[in-house]
Amino acid sequence: MRNLLNPDAVHPAIKDMISTYHQDTVQEVMDAVSGNGVVVVGMKYNPVVSKARKSLQAAGIPFTYLEYGSYTAQWHRRLAIKMWSGWPTFPMIFVDQSLVGGNAELQALMSDPNQDLPSLKRS
Repeated sequence: MRNLLNPDAVHPAIKDMISTYHQDTVQEVMDAVSGNGVVVVGMKYNPVVSKARKSLQAAGIPFTYLEYGSYTAQWHRRLAIKMWSGWPTFPMIFVDQSLVGGNAELQALMSDPNQDLPSLKRS
């Protein structure tokens, strides 16, 4: 795992700001992940997000899609999600309550007959 700043190294004056930064957005993603087998978190106009969604649809795999803005809108909300998850790009794909990565990682899992993620089984 990547290194994270130790919470003891954060000045008390900003701890609340850090913990509440777009917490509603992060909570929305957390709720979706806990309540759905496959969740795709993305943004408008991103072709890689579209590829991930299309491949899931083509495989008959149900998923929940959450969209946060475009390249110029809602970037603060997307930043909060990135900070929470540690994944730097969109889409962010969660399967069976685990972050599996982006589209490339999803494609590898979908083509692996030995993957053990029930929600990625084709219907």
